[in-house]
Amino acid sequence: MNRTHLPPMPPDDLPPGASPPGLPPAAALFLDFDGTLVEIAPVPDAVRVPPGLLPVLDRLARRLEGALAVVSGRPIADLDRFLPLPIVKVGDHGATLRLGPAAPAIGPNLPLPPPAWRARAADLAARFPGMLLEDKAHGFVLHYRLAGPEAGEAARALLSALVAEDPARFTLLSARKAWEVRPRGVSKASAVAALMARPPFAGRVPVFIGDDATDEEGMAAARAAGGLGLRLQEAFGTPARLRAWLAAAAGAPADGAAPPPRARAGQAGWRAAAPDEAPPR
Repeated sequence: MNRTHLPPMPPDDLPPGASPPGLPPAAALFLDFDGTLVEIAPVPDAVRVPPGLLPVLDRLARRLEGALAVVSGRPIADLDRFLPLPIVKVGDHGATLRLGPAAPAIGPNLPLPPPAWRARAADLAARFPGMLLEDKAHGFVLHYRLAGPEAGEAARALLSALVAEDPARFTLLSARKAWEVRPRGVSKASAVAALMARPPFAGRVPVFIGDDATDEEGMAAARAAGGLGLRLQEAFGTPARLRAWLAAAAGAPADGAAPPPRARAGQAGWRAAAPDEAPPR
């Protein structure tokens, strides 16, 4: 895909951020990626990572003694591509978790949606120019940002009907201009709980920052554990303001410079991921 031909992405009409709280000294920080650390893009591959973000995250992770995780609906391989840092990463809404660059990707045993479901989703995407079908390790997403509201309603109706065929094992997630089929049993809340039970997160104050409905469970889990669940739009206003807050919390210099990343060891807890779930880089 030639990104230069994508239509420009207008900034979301977000209210100015309120005065965000300070980061607790013994924080365990959980950050969503799309729409939180970086601005939403027309299609997932078009996301742009500001050059100063990587050194800020690395510096902040070291300041928090490794207790910083990016918790995303994206596969971990995507996070590695956009954030090539030795930090903890959680992909697929909690289905896969990796505690460090040398650690295996781990996660619970999860069902896979029937191939016929994906085929029907692909048929629908073909009917609406601009609709994008994104595959996940344990599900799939229909993005309709470039296809319009009619496509969004068609995606919701189809995926709702599919999930209704096996509601005990699958659920439907609403995201920003997207609908996603996800297995039950994992969420950003389960990711927070899994990490808070292990070093270096254990014993710290969880702070979860996200921007949409898929992050609400993670925010609620952080609050339930005595920490903070911050919705980007209300606490910061925009990803740029959040990045400035992170830089201040990291004590990062104005030019974003920071010492080079270093590896951090982690501990595995769930089963090892299947080979095709392991990140390629």
